[in-house]
Amino acid sequence: MPDDHAVLGRVSNPELLQAALDGLTACPKTLPPKFFYDEEGCRLFGLITQLPEYYPTRTEMKLLAQIGPEVASLMPQGAVLVEYGASDEAKALFLLNSGRFSRYVPIDVAVTSLRALRARLAASHPALDVQIRPGDFLSAVDIPRRAPILGFFPGSTIGNLDRPVAQHFLADARVALGTNGRFLIGVDLAKSPDILIPAYDDAQAVTAAFNLNLLVRMNREIGTRFNPDNFSHRAIWNGEKSRIEMHLVSRYTHIEYISGEMVSFAPGETIHTENSHKYTQSEFISLAAAAGWSTERVWVDENNLFAVYLLA
Repeated sequence: MPDDHAVLGRVSNPELLQAALDGLTACPKTLPPKFFYDEEGCRLFGLITQLPEYYPTRTEMKLLAQIGPEVASLMPQGAVLVEYGASDEAKALFLLNSGRFSRYVPIDVAVTSLRALRARLAASHPALDVQIRPGDFLSAVDIPRRAPILGFFPGSTIGNLDRPVAQHFLADARVALGTNGRFLIGVDLAKSPDILIPAYDDAQAVTAAFNLNLLVRMNREIGTRFNPDNFSHRAIWNGEKSRIEMHLVSRYTHIEYISGEMVSFAPGETIHTENSHKYTQSEFISLAAAAGWSTERVWVDENNLFAVYLLA
């Protein structure tokens, strides 16, 4: 019989349970980053985007404010905007405010955020048809094809995907968006680790709380009993793979139980929770080309931190 620590609570998220079983019994241990975004995770990420160290959001927002009208003008009246990973509409508004889009299809795993987004747009853009799509954007998604489509993937979220997965996603999106579709993608540029590491390990430890919230979510949704104090947050630069990695680092030797299965942790052992790949312009253009896209335009901020690509 298992001891009392193995007696777990109710499971409300079978998908998270399976991911935890698969990832935490593997070597090295991993958890998928899509599970960051429960209600608290979305709140914490919103705070991250406002941190002085975290340049991607404000840099991309400034670029989108400059190029949004130009991009929208390339689409016919009544076009469809499909946003991948749309936890809010803040960036989409740079396109939607043009009035050229009759339908907006936001896709995201954060169902509560999608519903709130839809309610806000119902008030601010009553003529816009908002069709939320709860779910993982890597899965097949039904997209209306009655008008030309502009895909939108901001936030350098594509950097969270390993390169083969990113190429596969881009190829799938090419099919989903149609022959005449375009794809607007924000991508973080490769740069010095002196800039990158503080963006993922801020002085106020908001990113640490965001990372550790994964453990809190598992306790709530799959009945585990992780003590977040047993782990610390770590962000490292992997130069060979040109990516920032986020890890939860075990402080001590201890044992956890997942659905009755024992998982042991050694001091210094990590749970790899997220990658954020950084691309040079030529690397991303080559990746897009391998997925069947041509690069129509590239916009880069004045500090060479971030790029927005229009693919066709």
